Amino acid sequence: MKQRILGQAAVPISEVGLGCMGMSEFYGPSDDQQSLATLNRALELGVNFFDSADTYGLGHNETLLGQFLKQGGAARRRRVVVATKFGIVREAGKYERRIDNSPAYVRAACEASLQRLGVDEIDLYYCHRRNPDVPIEDTVGAMADLVHAGKVKQIGLSEVSIATLRRACTVHPVAAVQSEYSLWSREPENGLLEACAELGATFVAYSPLGRAFLTGTVRSDTLAENDFRKFNPRFQGDAEVANRALVESLHQLAEVRGVTNAQLALAWLLNKHPHVVPIPGTRQVRYLEQNVAASAITLTSDELATLDELFLPERVIGTRYPEAGMVGVERG
Repeated sequence: MKQRILGQAAVPISEVGLGCMGMSEFYGPSDDQQSLATLNRALELGVNFFDSADTYGLGHNETLLGQFLKQGGAARRRRVVVATKFGIVREAGKYERRIDNSPAYVRAACEASLQRLGVDEIDLYYCHRRNPDVPIEDTVGAMADLVHAGKVKQIGLSEVSIATLRRACTVHPVAAVQSEYSLWSREPENGLLEACAELGATFVAYSPLGRAFLTGTVRSDTLAENDFRKFNPRFQGDAEVANRALVESLHQLAEVRGVTNAQLALAWLLNKHPHVVPIPGTRQVRYLEQNVAASAITLTSDELATLDELFLPERVIGTRYPEAGMVGVERG
């Protein structure tokens, strides 16, 4: 597994990470033993960058990741780069959320995450979503205090605007910006990717496979009732039909290269930007192994241009979240 650099501390991380959210909720039923097997296999394959958040499963995801770390002892902890997040506050069984960025909440959330993860220091701690009522300087100031206290190694921001990122960097270096970025979600190309490169922030691309839609293996009528994608506008009605046509074209290109849809979509990200690290999520070892193999794929400039053209933003139908999911997401 090739590596890239995380933030100003120049921490080596695998250029394909692992998003752990689906191991706890949102994508139908999960099994902890299956998830632990996938985490173990990821480490065997050279994946050392694991992404969690306190809101995933209302703490379950961090506890699961903590169990994985504990199984391997101190040696495993030294190998693994743990990223987690604070800021989204939800009630059990509900998708709706409120956003808390207050300094007091930052401190309390960090302590709770440290306990669930079973670690003394979080390698990368993100503000998960932005509450505009709290100055970003106050939030980042509290995060910086955690760094100075030795509880956090580096800090990150998720789904923020360029202006917010620049303001944050005046308080403390931002090691990473995490936002949705994939063939069918191209918003970071509005200048955010360039700003990250300028400021020395790694760009972490979540949902790089379009919540598995780009793989061509997911249909809305086969999703579990508790799978939030059933309520995602891109998975519904005429939007799903139109978007599926794009995925079929992607499949044709993948077949020419002898790779899977997922591998081609991940290779597109890796070949376009040296400071982008995708974190595809999966609970299954076979998909993990396929995703990791994308690291070895080199695309030509013509292939990149063809994929760019196929997934022009105006060709993708539907917003990337239902309305409730856009709370705390900044534009521009």
